[in-house]
Amino acid sequence: MYIFLIIVAMAIVTYLPRFLPVIALGYITLPTWAEKWLLCVPYAALAALIFPGILSVHENPLVGIVAGGVAVICAYFRAPVLIVLTSAVVMAFMLS
Repeated sequence: MYIFLIIVAMAIVTYLPRFLPVIALGYITLPTWAEKWLLCVPYAALAALIFPGILSVHENPLVGIVAGGVAVICAYFRAPVLIVLTSAVVMAFMLS
């Protein structure tokens, strides 16, 4: 029972900081520049998570950079996510 209460308390503590801004943003209107900026946050976070992995994919960082470049080119032409990922993996495999 004690462990269950700890899990419930941890769920509440992690849920509140995520839920309260959603409630607060429902009652206020943000300027257009702020909305555009907030739309870019997920992409920036994803890039910050992926870029270190690109540089450490192989003994030679050039392999990851080229594979990442292939993925960027495929994504630029709006290829499906599966094609983008597959092309990057195949390129990294071919270069290693």
